[in-house]
Amino acid sequence: MFINQRKLTIEWGDCDPAGIVFYPRYFAMFDASTMFLINAATGKTKPQLISEYDAVGWPMVDTRAQFFIPSRFTDEVVIESQATEIRRSSFDIRHRLLKGSKLAIECTETRVWVTRDPEDPAKIHSVPLPDTMVEALRATNPAF
Repeated sequence: MFINQRKLTIEWGDCDPAGIVFYPRYFAMFDASTMFLINAATGKTKPQLISEYDAVGWPMVDTRAQFFIPSRFTDEVVIESQATEIRRSSFDIRHRLLKGSKLAIECTETRVWVTRDPEDPAKIHSVPLPDTMVEALRATNPAF
């Protein structure tokens, strides 16, 4: 499966009074990393994908994380993101936040591809993932 790497420097605003990253900030980093993964895999931005497939997006329906090593202000980290399972309309993403060669956090998400419900546009419903997106996420990244 395709892997995307994203380098970050931990910022002051990410940290709590103890000087370590406040855990909800990691989930914001991982959410952005999902978008970077999809952009890199498909070569398209979220607005392009939404327009092309008449989609609403891919909301998260489940997330969980394990925290191994804290991160602090000015730490340089890398987030590796990869689709680990792709189903009809949902897919799982694994994020690994690395400090050097050490695994600091591992997070998994489940997301669902959705469009507006044609019978009630105020609602959304899941639809099958576009084949091109499935192929892009399943592609092997030669860099890894």
